[in-house]
Amino acid sequence: MKITVHAVGRMKAGPEKQLADRYFERFAKSGPAIGLEFAGIVEIAEGRAQTANERRREEGQKLQTHLQPGTALVLLDERGKNLSSEDFAGRIGSLRDGGRKALVIAIGGADGHDQSLRDLADLTLSLGALTWPHQLVRVMLGEQLYRAATILSGHPYHR
Repeated sequence: MKITVHAVGRMKAGPEKQLADRYFERFAKSGPAIGLEFAGIVEIAEGRAQTANERRREEGQKLQTHLQPGTALVLLDERGKNLSSEDFAGRIGSLRDGGRKALVIAIGGADGHDQSLRDLADLTLSLGALTWPHQLVRVMLGEQLYRAATILSGHPYHR
């Protein structure tokens, strides 16, 4: 299953980008053995509309152009489900084992995700009730994808 991260906004050079890149690289190396291929990160510019609803709609439409039929969609949102690392890995494994060919994990803009995306999502996931800067969200997501791959492969990284 190909896994793509879709992010609103650009990651600037710096220690956060280096750390995120390190975890995504680890995931890219460990995933293929268990049927998970890291397809990369798609970055889009933040919406320029006047209102939050219009910006969410604009950003959501851009994401939907990347969704092929049958692609699973996971939205990161503070109001989503708070899963353990094992449960997150299990969800990814279930999507893979259920025949899904692709998964897009979406990091929304400052205004969050449009309702049209929420209606399409297979899972809305929270990294906690706190609000996180997008740079740290990428680091945490990269680490959790790597951790999911190690859990699914039985590697001792997750103890």
